[in-house]
Amino acid sequence: MKKTIFLTLLSSLLLSCTSNTSQEKVQGPVKAEIKQENGKYQLYVGGEPFWIKGAGLEFGNVEKLAEHGGNSFRTWRTDNGKESGKEVLDRAQANGLYVTMGIDVARERHGFDYNDEAAVAEQFERIKKEIQLYKDHPALIIWAIGNELNLRATNPKVWNAVNQISEYIHEVDPNHLTTTTLAGIGKELVDDIKERVPDIDLLSIQMYADLPNLPRYIEESNWQKPYMVTEWGATGHWEVPKTEWGAPIELNSSAKADAYLERYQKAIEPHKDQCIGSYVFLWGQKQERTPTWYGIFLESGEETESVDVMHYIWNGEWPENRTPSLDSFLLEGQTAYDNVYLETGKSYTAQVASTDPDGDALEYKWEIMPESKDLGDGGDFESTPEAIPGLFEGEPAAEVTFKAPSESGAYRLFVYVFDGKGHAAHANIPFFVKD
Repeated sequence: MKKTIFLTLLSSLLLSCTSNTSQEKVQGPVKAEIKQENGKYQLYVGGEPFWIKGAGLEFGNVEKLAEHGGNSFRTWRTDNGKESGKEVLDRAQANGLYVTMGIDVARERHGFDYNDEAAVAEQFERIKKEIQLYKDHPALIIWAIGNELNLRATNPKVWNAVNQISEYIHEVDPNHLTTTTLAGIGKELVDDIKERVPDIDLLSIQMYADLPNLPRYIEESNWQKPYMVTEWGATGHWEVPKTEWGAPIELNSSAKADAYLERYQKAIEPHKDQCIGSYVFLWGQKQERTPTWYGIFLESGEETESVDVMHYIWNGEWPENRTPSLDSFLLEGQTAYDNVYLETGKSYTAQVASTDPDGDALEYKWEIMPESKDLGDGGDFESTPEAIPGLFEGEPAAEVTFKAPSESGAYRLFVYVFDGKGHAAHANIPFFVKD
């Protein structure tokens, strides 16, 4: 009897220990590594091959990313000001996603001096604490050290600081990879990286309209280690034609979606021998030149056609309900490329033509905003201009009549087309009001 009781207690104890050990494995870090196999670089996460189907987000909808078939997202810092790094990582884990976590590294263009050894040391101490806080979280796979540190930078010592951070990560965190993200790529820059940042595991590149040339740039730069694309998407505001008064012309949401698909299929998907995946920009909404330029969601939460494209890219099939397509948009018969001038107080008409692949009933919203004057640099914060009330006549429809603003200056006319199912098309036309 005593022997039976002893064996029962021993069995229970062993079961308890096994259970706790298993739970600890679930809660502990997941190993991320890159192996070179048959001349091809392959990312492994938890021992399984992993192709990054990702999006950049700061405050974006993590749940929708998982629903659409994404498997990862990247951040720009460990603490985004609204959620702690742990909260971000916990949300990722709850949705079955992995994270390339950004580490905020000071930029020369913001006034940081990499010749100031004390300031560099202070920054390093702050970053070490961040790494210690999150290095064992099971949603983490890659550390992204800094964001576009090469943008308008002249002091190469920034790369020495990046290498120091990477070395520290590898010293205290053997489970995760390190990278740094670049604004574009070129041989001189890559030579600097090779010389001053030999410790990083892979390179990250951020490009927009020029993305189709990335494979050629990689070859010309003689970068032979793995890489990923950590920002890509809409044509940049620096890459488009401008009006006579200097307003950049934004593509409508359907033209953007077409470009997303073409760029991915040309520059990312065929290059899995060296590229380990990508993060589309931006899974959310932000103001940068306009409220609609880079986000693939509206501020009110609706998905644009570019989300449909990402769903197709990640799943091999289109979503069940599609976003409306925007076919044309005219202001007094003119497009955004026609340098539209209006006169103060006079009435004008605009028309949008849009179709819905599912036959959903469409609703419309029109706005006029002053041209943004609070212009950031390299994605820095910009405030959104306020829409001017009281300019439109009647109920919003596919055709609208409005009065030009009473003050001269640069403005934009925005149109949004909603399907009532959580999707929207959008476009805008810059115009200039004269007295």
